[in-house]
Amino acid sequence: MASAKPTTVLPPVSEKRTYVRRMFTAIAGSYDLMNRLMTLGRDAVWRRTVVKLCALPQGGRLLDVATGTGDIAFEALRADPSARPVGLDLTPQMMRTGQGKYAGLTFPFIEGDALALPFDAGVFDAACSGFMMRNVVDIAAAFREQVRVVKSGGKVVCLELTLPRTPIFGRLFRLYFFRLVPVMGGLISGQRDAYRYLPESVAVFPPPAELARTMQLTGLRDVQYRLAMLGTVAIHWGTK
Repeated sequence: MASAKPTTVLPPVSEKRTYVRRMFTAIAGSYDLMNRLMTLGRDAVWRRTVVKLCALPQGGRLLDVATGTGDIAFEALRADPSARPVGLDLTPQMMRTGQGKYAGLTFPFIEGDALALPFDAGVFDAACSGFMMRNVVDIAAAFREQVRVVKSGGKVVCLELTLPRTPIFGRLFRLYFFRLVPVMGGLISGQRDAYRYLPESVAVFPPPAELARTMQLTGLRDVQYRLAMLGTVAIHWGTK
C-alpha cells in the first residue's frame, strides 16, 4: 500500500495574498517573541546589518516594506534619530502591535501591498524588506516596485531565510526547522500551521544566487549577498 503524501499548508498562488494576511493577523501578538526564540536573538543583528547596507544619508528616507511590527524601521531610527523611515505592511494588526513598541521612536505605518507601492517614483533613499519575499506572489515585481520608488544611486536590501547547503548541518537544521519550530510556534502562538508554512515557504524559495540574478534583472547593479547563521540567512543588496 502506497504511503500518503505529506500534507502541505502552502496555498495556491491565487489565494496566497489572502492566506498570508490572515496568517500574520493571527500571529501578530506573538510574532516578535517567536522571532527572538527561533533565531536565538540574532534577528536583531541581521536587521542592523540591513540598515547599514541601506547606506542612508543623514536624515535619509527609508521604506521598510512588509515592516510587520516595525523592527527594521526602528533600527534605522536608533542608528540615526534624524532618519525618516516609513513602514508599509499588508496586515494592520501587525502594525498596530508595533506602534508605540519603543518609547520615543515613531514613524508612519501605512497599509499597502508590496506589489503596488503607494508612493511616487524616486522618493526614498533606500528600500528594504525583512522576511517578506517568500510571501509575495511575484518576487521580481516586488523588487521592481522597490527599485521604482528609490532614487538613482539608492540601495535595495533584502533579508530572507534560506536552507543551508552543507549536508550534515543541513539535515540537522531541517529537523529543527520542519519539526521543532512548528511545535514551538503552535505552543506559543496557538497557530501551528503558520509555523508549518514558514519552513515550507523557505523550501520553495529561490536559493541566494538565483535571487541575486532576479535582482539584477529588475534594474539593480552591483548585486551582492552574504550568508549568516551557518547559511540559514541571506542578505542581498544592490544599487539602482
